[in-house]
Formats: sequence, C-alpha cells, structure tokens
Amino acid sequence: MKKSIVFFLFILTVSFSPQRENAYDVGEWFKFRVHYGFVTAGYATLEVKEGTKNNKKVFHAIGRGYTTGMSKLFFKVEDNYESYFDKITGNPYQYVRKIDEGGYKKDQEGFFNQTSDKILVKDYKNKTEKTFEVPNNVQDIISTFYYLRNYPTIDKLKVGESVAINMFFDGETTKFKLKFMGREDIKTKFGTIPTMVFRPYVQAGRVFKEQESLTVWISDDDNKMPIRIKASLAVGSIKADLEAFKGLRHPFTVKVKP
Repeated sequence: MKKSIVFFLFILTVSFSPQRENAYDVGEWFKFRVHYGFVTAGYATLEVKEGTKNNKKVFHAIGRGYTTGMSKLFFKVEDNYESYFDKITGNPYQYVRKIDEGGYKKDQEGFFNQTSDKILVKDYKNKTEKTFEVPNNVQDIISTFYYLRNYPTIDKLKVGESVAINMFFDGETTKFKLKFMGREDIKTKFGTIPTMVFRPYVQAGRVFKEQESLTVWISDDDNKMPIRIKASLAVGSIKADLEAFKGLRHPFTVKVKP
C-alpha cells in the first residue's frame, strides 16, 4: 500500500462544474472501509464543513485516512488532506496536506492566486516556500473531487466519453481525466445501488502512469457520491467501500433494500 488511503479515494474518484445545483452541502460526511477481500486495512473519511476565506463563506472539505489492525503494524498511515474552495465556482483558495505513510511524511499548505494563476506552497517539514505557475482554474486533490461531482452534463455522458481537469499535486500540474465506462447496479450493505462506472486516466509523468488500473462506482442520483473504488495491483486488488454516511443533500437511490 505505497499510496495513501486518502490518496486512493481522491485521485481515483468521480467525474463531475458548478452551474447546476450542488451535489453536496455543509454537513455531508462519508466513511469508507479499505480492504483486501475480507481483511480490513484501514478507513477513510470525507467531510464538508463551512470555512471563511477572503471574508467570505467557503466550503472546507476534510479527508482523513488511517490504517488499522495488522496493517497498522506493517505500514502505518495517518493522513490529513483539506481544501477550502469557493461555493459558487468550486475553485480552491487553500489546501492542506499533512501525511505520515510508513515514515514518509509531508506537512504542506498551498495558497492559490487564481487571478495570477500561481500557487504558493509552504513546506513546514523542510522549512521552504516555493511559487508555482499553474493553468487557469486549477484544482487541488480534494477540491477536484467536489468540483467534478457538479459537472453539468455528467448524466448525459456516453460510454467512452471523458471529462478532463487540471489538478495540482506534489509540485506538478496533471491533466486528470475520467472516462465513463457505463452503468451498473452493485450490491452493498445499503442494498442494490444504481451506479455510474468511471476509469481515471492521467498524463504520464513522474507521479502518474499513463493509465491507472482503477475503477470507481458513483451513485447514479443527484448526490454523485462514491460507492466503491477498486485498484488492481500486481497481486490481487484493494477496495474502498462506502461504510457509512450522513448529511446528504439529495435523496439516496436504492433499488433493492438489504
């Protein structure tokens, strides 16, 4: 589990731009169980709160991930990702990345200037500051998830079509793309849920491969919430399944109750 639990959840997630009613609101909360088959490796949570930036109310999204049980003994993960982003445009003002993954640590904050298309990254671990030039309307890893959930024509995508967005992560801007694979009803602890299936792709580079062996199932309703994420590995696969939720903005569609 070289990548963090939270990283898996966000980098592989959804495809979905503000100009339609938000799929989420303050108070939304998700919890995911990350597992190899029946063995639980850890948990991750996503939560939307309200914050203030530039004297205006904004969304403050927080993602946390941690290993449990034997997984914690072999590879301890304690991750915290945060993003402050605009309630109308979805564009981020600031991100926080504080992680510990098997001794690999980062403690950073990034401050966006969307007018000048620059990001000031403060690295508290290495006591450095650096400014990066970025494309217009670039997203951070957490804001990407929420920005894409509101994509105006997501329900009209045809199989094989994709949505692309510029995302800043680890000092680089990557073209993050999600390809629509079709629709599928999947069985969960909440019942049988109609979903949209996506395959994330990114540009080749130092951080990502050309094609990621990841699949994401998103609820086929107005919430566009992640239900399941699967990452195929060299040996077997790792999954993240929705374990609990609250504070949804829209009704949750379940075809067959458990």
